[in-house]
Amino acid sequence: MGTGAKVVSRIRDALPDAWAALWRWVLVALGVAIAVYLLLDKASTGAVVTAAALAALVVGTVLTWSTPLAIALMATPVVFITERLGVGGADLTVSDAALAAGFGTVVLLGSRDFSPPMRAMLWLNAIYQFSTVFTVIVNPFPQNTVEWFHAWLLTSGALVLGWGLGRAGYARLSMLLLLGVLVLIAVGTAATAVLNALQGHGLDAVYPVWPWPMHKNAAGGALALGVFLAYARPDWLGLSRRRTVLLVFVFGAALLLTQSRQAIAGLLGALFILIIRRGVAGHVLFITVLAIPAVLLIVQSVIEQFASGNEFNSAYARLDWMREVYALWKLSPIFGHGLRYWYVHPWAHFQPPQAELEVAASAGVVGLLGFAIMWIGFVVVLWRMAPRYGAVALGAIVLRITAAQFDLFWVAAQVSVPFLVAGICLGAQALAVSQGEGQYWAPPKDVRQSPAARRAAARRAQARERQDARLYDQAYSSTPKG
Repeated sequence: MGTGAKVVSRIRDALPDAWAALWRWVLVALGVAIAVYLLLDKASTGAVVTAAALAALVVGTVLTWSTPLAIALMATPVVFITERLGVGGADLTVSDAALAAGFGTVVLLGSRDFSPPMRAMLWLNAIYQFSTVFTVIVNPFPQNTVEWFHAWLLTSGALVLGWGLGRAGYARLSMLLLLGVLVLIAVGTAATAVLNALQGHGLDAVYPVWPWPMHKNAAGGALALGVFLAYARPDWLGLSRRRTVLLVFVFGAALLLTQSRQAIAGLLGALFILIIRRGVAGHVLFITVLAIPAVLLIVQSVIEQFASGNEFNSAYARLDWMREVYALWKLSPIFGHGLRYWYVHPWAHFQPPQAELEVAASAGVVGLLGFAIMWIGFVVVLWRMAPRYGAVALGAIVLRITAAQFDLFWVAAQVSVPFLVAGICLGAQALAVSQGEGQYWAPPKDVRQSPAARRAAARRAQARERQDARLYDQAYSSTPKG
């Protein structure tokens, strides 16, 4: 056989192996090309980020053959991106698409043997969903029905996505991916602040324009979560104290640049919950020192807004909106006007700026009752969990519900990410318990006492034993005198 024939034969023999390794990347290239074609053609500000996010999901699809939860992993950092896809006329955010893709992957390929805390969380969300199904029936418009499924995806869908990753052993990697995206947001916030200063805007609240455009409260909520996760520094995250301290300062500085009051309030609530749950008494003074000036700044800024007399600032606008929402709620107090009613109702074209008001106006008293049961139940379940995992999960959702007292509630990334974090913690705990490490629920209160309290209890027990022994000797060991 000639040299040319040998070369052709070797190429022919090598083609199957080469194609087996190459076809995945060809698919990736096609996916990226399609995303760029569909999205960059719009020339929107966040088109590049959106295309990259979709490309990441395509990479996850390719890698699913060898790594079953690759799509779920790729979806984890994408859940922050609230840019609209606008593909085929669909009004869908990148975050929602990634969340749905990751949830579907976990349902099909991940573990569905939910732990007791996870089952309790899902049932609590089911109670809320049941309480809001009445407003879907009473107010039949498309946005109402779509939002009913969307609200379930933002909570239970995010919980299941995080659970699947944590249960499969990807808790650390998933959290690092989330922190990586938060670093990008912090850098973008700082860069936008520098640009504002150069343009003469001074110390105005920063609305980041990179890596994608964000409202200051959306960026502030994300950065507050970053401060909390870095400060909590769970041992299973595997980050050194030096790195987490650096992250706390980076995220904290960026959070202050956004001037998001509700995010700061949510962060303070989450930090107090973390300290109380872990019993780290030495940190109470540190958090208090941080909280006092933060609270004073928040109160001072609100007072200044009311004193300015500007009826169009955020403080006056919120009061007007609350009055309007209350008046609207009285027209349908039992079942409300439907989820996302502000898209169709002729009297209201804004989302209520407070969580309970939004639920009351949307789903009425029935929905508000389900909402209260769900959130109180969440706190109770996560409080009862072992602090190693439950403290971080509880702090994440407390941060969100606290911020929602002063801001919009059902906003895609702001709601789904804390539940994603909680799901990761629940899944990681289930994996640890299956390996014989720890237990699901926290031990009884006396077992969780401090060392000093345990020593004092032991001394009291020994004293009682000695007293009982003396009483026994006096009653039964004395020989009566004859």
